[in-house]
Amino acid sequence: PAGAPPAAPAAEAYRSDGPSEEELNTLQTTSTTLQAKLDRLTELASLNDRSGFVHQFVPLDLSSADTLAYLQDLTNAPEADGQWRNLTSEIAAIAAGRGVHKIEGDQKSNAVFFFTHPLFPDCDREVSFICSGGEWRAEG
Repeated sequence: PAGAPPAAPAAEAYRSDGPSEEELNTLQTTSTTLQAKLDRLTELASLNDRSGFVHQFVPLDLSSADTLAYLQDLTNAPEADGQWRNLTSEIAAIAAGRGVHKIEGDQKSNAVFFFTHPLFPDCDREVSFICSGGEWRAEG
């Protein structure tokens, strides 16, 4: 009819060319509790809460003295900032699944992440977590 607004063009549907490169290079844990731990560690890292991070990360059987020594290494040692940046970038990467090639273990009591270090592309890494009494921690 005269005076009617022109019809909107039909929406064009594009055929998907499959998952993006980023989606293909993403592999996250299937464990909701481990994912929650990784997300919490990433949050503590983003807040630069080294003490909170260390106390959520280290093995449960690590002595108080060893835990404090590790925290001191990440806080006051000559290489502290570099070590902190490397560690937290690794945790953030595996939390997001970026660069993770595979995850071994049942992801109920243990999980080993094999991944490319986010800051050093030629460096392959692995990080192990174990779950004890419902609490995920780095292994040994």
